[in-house]
Amino acid sequence: MAAPSNNISKSRAEQKPRLACNTTTFQKKSRSKLVSIPGTRPSVQNGQLIVSTGVTSLDYVIGGGLAVGTLLLIEEDKYDSYSRMLLKYFLAEGVVCGHNLFIASARNHPDEILQELPAPILDEIVSPRGKEGQAELCDPESQNSMKIAWRYQNLPKVQTALASSSRFGHYYDVSKTMDTEIRQATKFNTFFLPDEVPLGSATESSWMNAGYRALLRSIQSVICREGFDGSSPQSKSRNVLRIGVHSLGSALWGEDICCKESPSDASSLTTFLYGLRALLRSSLSVAMVTVPSHLIQNRVIMGRVTKLCDTAITLESFRGLESETNPLYKDYHGLLHVKQLPHLNCLVCEVPDTKDLAFKLKRKQFTIERLHLPPDLSDTVSRLSKPDLAESAKLLSVGCGSTAMGKKHLDF
Repeated sequence: MAAPSNNISKSRAEQKPRLACNTTTFQKKSRSKLVSIPGTRPSVQNGQLIVSTGVTSLDYVIGGGLAVGTLLLIEEDKYDSYSRMLLKYFLAEGVVCGHNLFIASARNHPDEILQELPAPILDEIVSPRGKEGQAELCDPESQNSMKIAWRYQNLPKVQTALASSSRFGHYYDVSKTMDTEIRQATKFNTFFLPDEVPLGSATESSWMNAGYRALLRSIQSVICREGFDGSSPQSKSRNVLRIGVHSLGSALWGEDICCKESPSDASSLTTFLYGLRALLRSSLSVAMVTVPSHLIQNRVIMGRVTKLCDTAITLESFRGLESETNPLYKDYHGLLHVKQLPHLNCLVCEVPDTKDLAFKLKRKQFTIERLHLPPDLSDTVSRLSKPDLAESAKLLSVGCGSTAMGKKHLDF
């Protein structure tokens, strides 16, 4: 009986080194080389390579970041103050991450835009709620001291700050400008329309005007010359090209869509965006374009412009409007509307968890938050509104019949 056991042990001993040499069928998936680019990471939703817009709350709204090869449209506010600030954030993030920049403008020289970039905050992480705010939430005595109406006591607390679990991007101080040494270390190309296309120059018959045609050629030459289209050897370190175009479609670009409801050249802007998106799709580049949509009288043309962009954001500023003095919006400077999100590697787009968004400019930062209005106005405002309610009740008593008497309010 001992012999068979020895044979079995010998066969097992012979099999051990053979099993050690075999490789398993489960292999670790190697990461793409594109992930090693500084300032980029793959998206959690669709695996697309994304970059930060420079505003962490805006990254959260559009699904984690701006995908490489896509076009972001910013519909400018009335005075072009906040949209210009978003463009500076986008370019400043490229400077900090070491990306190449391409800046185009027809009003301000691109060098002026570079000099106004906000300074990065690299030594500290700014939290959406400070330590004092956290202490107030955690202290039960401070909660008991607050007087809350009985019908609002059981409502869940509203978190207005928008932030992801993992930090992506950097924070910037708009009260300071970026150091010259940091800006000079970045490689950038500029396009100033008055220098590229002088006034009175001969125009060629094309679907685009001379300014758009020159801009598209300049972007294409930079992409091909710097190797963003994949023509550079694989041994060379790859990088991302950030393209920022300021106030595209205005009258300074030779457009008349802002002056007439039926412009003579309605397809010039849409043709340029179609060609720009084709260049972005075939290269390691990403673009942010601001358009004065409030000046474009033809809504059909503006709808085509929105459809030709991957992501569309509208900024509605309260400046100069009645909402600026409205006590309900005292904590905000405007509303933000998400008009369009890209469909990348999936059939549906990333839908934000809320559509009620507002932005405000603090002393140092531009942030986007959930629009959270107070549940009720103060006692003073309520007392002042009682005479108005009485007058409205008198008007309703005339139209609704004799059942509504004097200052008796209707209760539905």
